[in-house]
Amino acid sequence: MHPNALLDMSCELLRNVLKLEFPADSVVSAFFRNHKALGQRERHALAETTYAVLRQRPLLQHLAQSGSGPTERRLAILAWQGNESFLRGALSPTEHQWLEQVQAIDKTALPARLRHNLPEWLAEPLLKRLGDEKFWALADSMSLSAPLDLRVNVLKNKREEAQAALQAGGIACEPTPYSPWGLRIPGKPALNKLELFTGGGVEVQDEGSQLLALLLDPKRGEMVVDFCAGAGGKTLALGAAMRNTGRLYAFDVSGHRLAAMKPRLARSGLSNVFPAQIAHERDDRIKRLAGKIDRVLVDAPCSGLGTLRRNPDLKWRQSLPGIEELKVKQLVILTSAARLLKPGGRLVYATCSLLDAENEGIAEAFSAAHPQFKLLPANEVLSRAHVEQADSLVENGYLRLWPHQHQTDGFFAAVWEKV
Repeated sequence: MHPNALLDMSCELLRNVLKLEFPADSVVSAFFRNHKALGQRERHALAETTYAVLRQRPLLQHLAQSGSGPTERRLAILAWQGNESFLRGALSPTEHQWLEQVQAIDKTALPARLRHNLPEWLAEPLLKRLGDEKFWALADSMSLSAPLDLRVNVLKNKREEAQAALQAGGIACEPTPYSPWGLRIPGKPALNKLELFTGGGVEVQDEGSQLLALLLDPKRGEMVVDFCAGAGGKTLALGAAMRNTGRLYAFDVSGHRLAAMKPRLARSGLSNVFPAQIAHERDDRIKRLAGKIDRVLVDAPCSGLGTLRRNPDLKWRQSLPGIEELKVKQLVILTSAARLLKPGGRLVYATCSLLDAENEGIAEAFSAAHPQFKLLPANEVLSRAHVEQADSLVENGYLRLWPHQHQTDGFFAAVWEKV
């Protein structure tokens, strides 16, 4: 494809994404479905340029003001993630000169908001919680793309066997530092044609998400509920940990998300998983199981702000009023899910948010209202589940994962036992 044509296509994609009407990943996927002739390198350049703009939108919009021509073109030039010589083949002499001038600017002298590239409603509580040094480390990490983590399906493979199979296929990988199930791959190689993937030997899953399943630590023959199962990433991890025994309910209010689990479930080899759409957290299906369940995972609907490396548009699509609405929903869902547990049962509440309001705030409110639930130290639970360096993953008894510190998505989890 001619350089100008690809740059024009990048402008078109940016124009669609920056409307912020829909999640960026769905807009990018739809764009590629409408441009099926694009090669892998062209898709990579378009997608990564788009995400680079979303990650550093305030900075790039500020820098783009000095140029001329369509705003999307200036943003694409500044954020270009494809071949540099290819880009330069698309630029006019005036654009060449402008780009050199912008690249010479000392970015460290710019105002804080143009360096952290976060909305103030998010930057303020994070700075207050983390302090200056850790806040800037977090902000810097959010400007990078996330690594690709895989979870080895322990029903089908040992981690060493999966690692060897990937390396034999020319894909470098390393064991994840904490999860005993995980492998980390630099870059984003195509996996969908590998026998290891198509045969259900591995699943794409962030290491932090794997740790939530390890925190629940379900046993053979138990009755377990994944209360907000979504597309089933954690459900499949739980089912494998149960060694395909017992009964694992995957509940969600979205039939569309549960449908996305079907091909993954078929690959996994699991037969102990029972997906079911519920109308709400007080659904009759829930009432019939009250007091009968051994373990419940509540990966609650949340702001998703711990996934900004993967979903940078969330910081521009979320808002404080939206967080307040989520807090109400989170406590209601957690309270309803807790009714499922039998005495001695384990409850895990989790989010992929960075905000105390969605995390410690909800956990403390639940504990205060439910004295029959005893808070368990997450590091002790993780150590018993063979998680390495468990103490480094926990703050004040809760699981607390930070992208800049643990190289995972941002995660929180609290774990209780019903007395």
